[in-house]
Amino acid sequence: MSTTKIKICGLRRLEDATYVNNFKPDYVGFVFAKSKRQVTKELAEKLKNELDPAIIRVGVFVNQPLDWVADLVNRDIISYVQLHGDEDQKYITKLRSSISNNVIGADRDMKTGIIKAVRVKEELDIDRANSYDCDYILLDTYSVECEGGNGKTFDWSMIKKMKKPFFLAGGINEMNVLQAIQMVRPYGVDASSGLETDGYKDVGKIRNFVEKIREYTEK
Repeated sequence: MSTTKIKICGLRRLEDATYVNNFKPDYVGFVFAKSKRQVTKELAEKLKNELDPAIIRVGVFVNQPLDWVADLVNRDIISYVQLHGDEDQKYITKLRSSISNNVIGADRDMKTGIIKAVRVKEELDIDRANSYDCDYILLDTYSVECEGGNGKTFDWSMIKKMKKPFFLAGGINEMNVLQAIQMVRPYGVDASSGLETDGYKDVGKIRNFVEKIREYTEK
């Protein structure tokens, strides 16, 4: 069984960096879009400096200026860009050309890349996800209230039409993650609010989440 990649999103405190260094997920996310987990460029750089360099840093954006996003990559504050808004293929193509260290290679995880998030409400959203020319797709739960991070799952049976490698997000936590992996075989799983207590990252939940996935997928 191939190892499912682990992404923990919404880091915003120095202790969050310590937590993930202890358990080493494959990816972490810094939210630059308006959110209770939003970080500034300066805070993201501090967090980056505390992180194990083997952990891939992803910036989460919603309809933000392309040059500002590219600058975060080119300054090596983040490696991957996750687009969670209405960014179209033209935006993605231009962003890719604006990222100076984007190197195409056999090892996908070792290059700068672009993740396009798609909020899933119906099967047509899966068709839309398949149409994007990007490195990975992230499938999240549709909500009229926010662009992501609402802690709710969607109907995973729709994912059977997914052709591109994808992260599964939306209400993923230590209780349902193995069911998700067994059912949809994602490239990776993405958790944020499901690893928090009272709105902040919980080291025990992070430990259980990472250990449960690795024990299952590496056996």
